Formats: sequence, structure tokens, C-alpha cells
Amino acid sequence: MAKTRTSPREHDTPSGRSADRARKDRENALRRNGAPTPAAPPSERALPPGQPRPTAAEAASAPLDQALALRVRTEVERTIQRSIKGLELLSASDPPVGLTPRDTIYSRGTLKLHHYRPATPEVYRIPVLLVMSLVSRPYILDLTPGQSFIEYLTKQGFDVFMIDWGVPRPEDSHLCFEDYVLDFIPDCAERVRAVSGEPHLNMIGYCMGGQLAAMYAALHPEGPLNALVCFTTPVNSGGMGLMKQWSDPRYFDVDRVVDTLGNVPAELIFVSFDMLRPISRMAGRLQLWDNMWNDEFVKSFRLLDRWAADQIPFPGECFRQSIKDFMWGNKLVKGEFEIGGRPVLLSNVEVPFLHIVGEHDHIVPYAAAKDLVPMVGSRDKEEIMLKGGHVSLVAGGNALYRLWPKVDQWLSARSV
Repeated sequence: MAKTRTSPREHDTPSGRSADRARKDRENALRRNGAPTPAAPPSERALPPGQPRPTAAEAASAPLDQALALRVRTEVERTIQRSIKGLELLSASDPPVGLTPRDTIYSRGTLKLHHYRPATPEVYRIPVLLVMSLVSRPYILDLTPGQSFIEYLTKQGFDVFMIDWGVPRPEDSHLCFEDYVLDFIPDCAERVRAVSGEPHLNMIGYCMGGQLAAMYAALHPEGPLNALVCFTTPVNSGGMGLMKQWSDPRYFDVDRVVDTLGNVPAELIFVSFDMLRPISRMAGRLQLWDNMWNDEFVKSFRLLDRWAADQIPFPGECFRQSIKDFMWGNKLVKGEFEIGGRPVLLSNVEVPFLHIVGEHDHIVPYAAAKDLVPMVGSRDKEEIMLKGGHVSLVAGGNALYRLWPKVDQWLSARSV
């Protein structure tokens, strides 16, 4: 019977034995010189008796197995943390908001004018007045330390004031655009001038607050306004998407709503916004659970979620006027919107003007906001589109690096 012969191992051949002797000579030389002995390659390391040497494929897969084990361990730890922190969340109270130090310098009905205490030894000469929406709580701009636009402005040296409209009472259902644009805003502007000692002021308006500020600027071209910044402000109702459809006069009887209810309930406002993206709330809850182990994510989510659900009633007559003249008639973009018998012509706005819009804003789509800058009569005017939605544009971690520095850069040059 023919005998078979196995192939010799590399170190059993003459060339292999020579290589072994050369390697040992190098190691002995290194020891004599005090240098550490290099580790043998994995394929040449000594193994316990009886243990087979791993194949090349097994040796290569070892780092992958370690990475997989680390991934599994991380996911297990996060799952445990989700359960623990989920139980804590059920019993946790609402996170505090609006913590930037301030003084209320004027009150009128539900309206309050706040002055935020300076955070720098010196402030810019021209103060800035924030004008908020009528249907949203103003603390979206002052969520919490480190996530507060107002805190950021004070730390950059701005002298900050804010109009807080408050929660309208049943007796406030008669309030309309005339009250806000021709009375309340001018009144607050004069008080800002008195406190600051400066003849001029800048304004920042968010969403509907931007509408009010732009209307004020158009109807007071000789007033104290020095520069105007608007965030995601609608002027063309033709671009309002679902909001436009839902308020179609064939199906929506605004007179019956206002005559029956007075102020439009906050629940109706909340549901109208929520139904623009009905799956978003559920998706947000899933995202919260997936990141429950991340304290910073949970904190930010709870703050923004609290604000989104914390709507306030819409003064009845102002709502009626907004539906009929803006949503139905689209009179603002046509130059036919009247306040106190005077047409609101945005071409009369001649102060430096900045409009910042969100690329993914579903509440005020770009189609509803893009006409604002072309309509404004200022020579010094600019539109900036940033990544973000209606809320994430102005608040949260991304706003800190996107919108806030843009406002600081633009406004600081016009505040001296």
C-alpha cells in the first residue's frame, strides 16, 4: 500500500529553522540592549497543551466578536436604564421653564412686559423687544438654562424686553388686530424707550408675533423701530397647506365658532397643529423610549413636548379677523389687509429687516413665508433658510448652533 506523507510545517523545513534561529537571535540582542521583546504574531503564540491553534479566519473574526459583545452589553444596559428612567418619568413633575432672571415692569390686563436682567457689564445701546404669538406660551424662547434664546441674548450683551400676552379671559374675546398693533405694541414700545433711555428699539417677532411686529412697522414708519427680525412669519395664506383647507369657508363657520365660544379654546388650537402631522406625536413617544437612557435627550424632549401641548386660547374677534381677512381673503399679501381703517402695506417697512425660515417647517411652510422679504420696502433686507422645523428652528440644541448665532451676528451690528 502506498504511504501518504503529510506536508512539513514551515518551521520544520531548513528555511523555517533558519527563520526561527534568526528571530531568536534578534530577541536575544534586544534583551541585551534593554529593549522589550516584541510580541509574537497570534499564529506563533504558545497555546496550552491540547488546544488547537486558531485558523486565520477565526483569528480575523475575534475583533468582530468583541465588538458584537460590546454592542449587546450596551443595548442590555440601555434597556435596563429605559425601564428605570421610564418609571421615574411617570412620577416626575413638569420641568421648570422661564428661569432667566427678569423683572415685570408693566402690566395691563393679562399683558405683562418683562425686562431681563443684563448678564454682561455692558449692553448694546439699542434694546430689543420680543413680540410673541397670541396662541403660544412665550417660554419657548426661555426653556431652561443652556437652552434659552433669551439667556443667550443677554449673555451676548443685548438689553432684552418681552411682551407676554398672557392667557385671554372670557372678557377679552373682543380683542382684535387693532388692539394689538395700534395700542398694545406701541404702548410697550414707549415703556421700553422710557426704561432704556434710548429713542429707538429693535424687535424680534416669532410666527404670528412676526405678523404683529411687521404690521406695527408698516403702520408706524416714523416710529421708534430701528430694525426688525421675524422668525417663520406667514404672509401668504395660499401656502398654508392643510390649515388653508381646514378653514375653507364652505365647511368652516368661523362666525358660529366665535359667537358660540367667544375665545377659541386652546384644545382646538392644539389639535389643529397636532393633526398637521398626526403620526408625529406617536413617533415622538417611540423616539423618547428609544433614548430614555439619555438624560439630556429626555430633558430636551420633555421641555419641548410640554410647550407644544401648552397652548392658550385665541381671542375670538382676532381669530375671526385672521380667518376672514388672512386665510380666506389673503389680504396681507395683496396689500388689502386693513387695521383701524388703514391698509397694512409691507412696502412701508423701511428699517433693516431679517427673516429666518425653517427648511422643514410644516406649520408655516416656506410657500406661506417666502413673499415677506420681497414685499418689505427696506434696502437692507435678508432672508435666511436654516435646517429645522417650526419649533426646532428657535429652540433646542440645534438652534444654539444655527439660528442664535445668526441673529447675534446680524442684530449686533444694528444695535450700537
